[in-house]
Amino acid sequence: MFKNNVPTTKGEQTRSHIFDCALDLFRDNGFDPTTMQDIANRAEVAKSAAYYYFPSKEAIIQAYYESLQSQQESLCAAVFAETKDLKKRLHATLISKFDLVQHDRKLLGVVFRYTGEPTHPLSCLGKGTAEIRRRATVLFAQALELERLPQDLQQLLPLALWSLQMGLLVMFLYDSSLGQKRTRQLAAGSLDFTLKMMTLARLPVLKPVRTKVLSLLREADLIPELN
Repeated sequence: MFKNNVPTTKGEQTRSHIFDCALDLFRDNGFDPTTMQDIANRAEVAKSAAYYYFPSKEAIIQAYYESLQSQQESLCAAVFAETKDLKKRLHATLISKFDLVQHDRKLLGVVFRYTGEPTHPLSCLGKGTAEIRRRATVLFAQALELERLPQDLQQLLPLALWSLQMGLLVMFLYDSSLGQKRTRQLAAGSLDFTLKMMTLARLPVLKPVRTKVLSLLREADLIPELN
């Protein structure tokens, strides 16, 4: 199961069991055909108990993404503690999510399905996933924190890198190559290009451009709080 902590209380164990059964059904049968009654039957609990812990199927997917994000944070924290090398730190942040969802691409696809529905709880740009977006962006900020960057780049780069990761994740969903090799190669190439562009972006002559971009993003309310 995608959890960092072993459930201890009976309630936590029940929630964990329902969660695991739901994910198994989603993987086997798909998200849409699976009902809360199916989940309750698989978990051998009353339907009301399933609803007590998860008020909807969407809540289960939200819990899955939260658990996935927590796992990525743990993996990246270990890498950050071991190396100051920027490329290694960014590579871990960019690639680790691919490794975590390698066998769950169908589940990952649920969130992209609702991109055009801002009020849907699983929309990747909606309020329901705002905290996950913030945490994912913070990871990139942490990967960059040892670099001496202008303040505006400290705000711009985490968002740019998160946007790159989201684009790569869409490709990852459709990539039928073995182990999604094409996406991984593109990610590696994109990272090399990003590191070269960072060198140019730091130049004082580009400060007016950085300031303008940052202003536009702020006006659009696209700069997340990273604290």
